[in-house]
Amino acid sequence: MSVAVVDYGVGNLNSILNMLKRLGIDGYRSHDKDQIRAAHGLILPGVGHFDACLQNFTASGLREVVEDQVVQGAPVLGICVGAQMMTRGSQEGVLPGLGWVNADTVKFQLDETELKVPHMGWSDLSTVRASPLWRDLPEDPRFYFAHSYHFKFDESDLVIGQANYGYDFPCAFSKGNVFGIQFHPEKSHRFGMKVLENFASLSFS
Repeated sequence: MSVAVVDYGVGNLNSILNMLKRLGIDGYRSHDKDQIRAAHGLILPGVGHFDACLQNFTASGLREVVEDQVVQGAPVLGICVGAQMMTRGSQEGVLPGLGWVNADTVKFQLDETELKVPHMGWSDLSTVRASPLWRDLPEDPRFYFAHSYHFKFDESDLVIGQANYGYDFPCAFSKGNVFGIQFHPEKSHRFGMKVLENFASLSFS
């Protein structure tokens, strides 16, 4: 399966590509519409401010082709802000999100704790619903996080994983062929490698 990492000018693409290479996966970065259409799966990265990522994504001319691939059934994995963009919007910005899932992106509320925002570092993940992303995942998976905002869903049926930072928060979701993860698999060693390997094994339906 070929995996295109969507290059719209943001995100740590090289780290993702290096991990795909280590796994023997045919992965490549692309801002070419035809290459993106030809891929069996897409990774939508994102680092930085919500509105800036959305503006870049739209201005790149790739938003329409990625949205079309979602409708066609291609597996799409959003990472960090790439996943946040899949919600209706974020308290970090004013622009509407892609609206692929019935959720919003909200800021951590940690006023009554000594914890600081952003949440940075390793956290355990609890798998709350079966998902192909979790197939054969090593016991007690831990992932690397770096974020100040998290998903808030209208209903919990799309949430497949949660973590805790002051309180439990959704950190992974899926809706059909759309997957979103708040953590960085490219920085999460063997746990992240397994998640990327599982994603790459999904078939284009």
